[in-house]
Amino acid sequence: MPNKNLKWIFLIILSLVWGSSFILIKKSLVGLNAMQVGSFRIIFAAVFLLVGFRRIAKLNLRQWKWIVISGFLGSFFPIYLFAFAETEIDSAIASILNATTPLLTLIFGVLFFRSVLNQNKTIGVVIGLLGTIGLILSGASINPDQNYMYSLLVILAAGCYAMNVNILKTKMADISPLGIAAGNFSSLLIPALVILYFTGFFENEFPEKVSLSIVFVGILGIIGTGVAMIIFNKLVQISDPVFTSSVTYIIPIVALGWGILDGEVFGIWQLFSALFILAGVFIVNRSRDLISRFRKVSA
Repeated sequence: MPNKNLKWIFLIILSLVWGSSFILIKKSLVGLNAMQVGSFRIIFAAVFLLVGFRRIAKLNLRQWKWIVISGFLGSFFPIYLFAFAETEIDSAIASILNATTPLLTLIFGVLFFRSVLNQNKTIGVVIGLLGTIGLILSGASINPDQNYMYSLLVILAAGCYAMNVNILKTKMADISPLGIAAGNFSSLLIPALVILYFTGFFENEFPEKVSLSIVFVGILGIIGTGVAMIIFNKLVQISDPVFTSSVTYIIPIVALGWGILDGEVFGIWQLFSALFILAGVFIVNRSRDLISRFRKVSA
């Protein structure tokens, strides 16, 4: 299948998987604290990704350097930051704030990775962010009791994602997607186990709600992190950083759907803002060939 079609399939799959991750974090926090949710998520993903052990055995020292950096920026810090953020703000709001990733990706790419800035990407990102701001403002008016200082944790996580996208594209194109994911989480496994130990998890009894939370975080770690990271790394390799980060435009739509099912409030202005986000995705990713064909027909 051509990369042009395959990248859209990967984008949709990631949107559905990661859009569902926020509600899984929320449910996991019922019986676990934020540090435990983050640690278990990494541990489950690392165990699942042991299937890629043969791939990482062939990595050289230069590749390992970038894999470790990518692991902490693209997984370790964001996983814990999102868990802490959702102790105070709704899962849907967290997913909305995550949509700042494309703007940060664009900025970091231009400043540090010599990316080319064109008109379509700029307009699309701006429109998408306007939709994101609309969703945030309408959510804040509906839920004034939420502590929006915790939203800064999500923005910080988005900044980590943005740096990681550019690193994957510029420094790790010669490593297989499975090798990257397996390498990332093998380097994070010991830190996650140490953090879990110091949370005192093993010293307490496990009531039913804790067991259920572990099930939720297990799904989150294996599907939402392990499988999704392999797909994401492949998407980075067959597309550009801004297209890849555009998955964060669609994620809020999926997350809002789960939020509604879970009793979170959704208003008409949030719907309009969501449409703005989708418009931004289209503009960012429209093909130059399509534009040139349109011009030829209209001429």
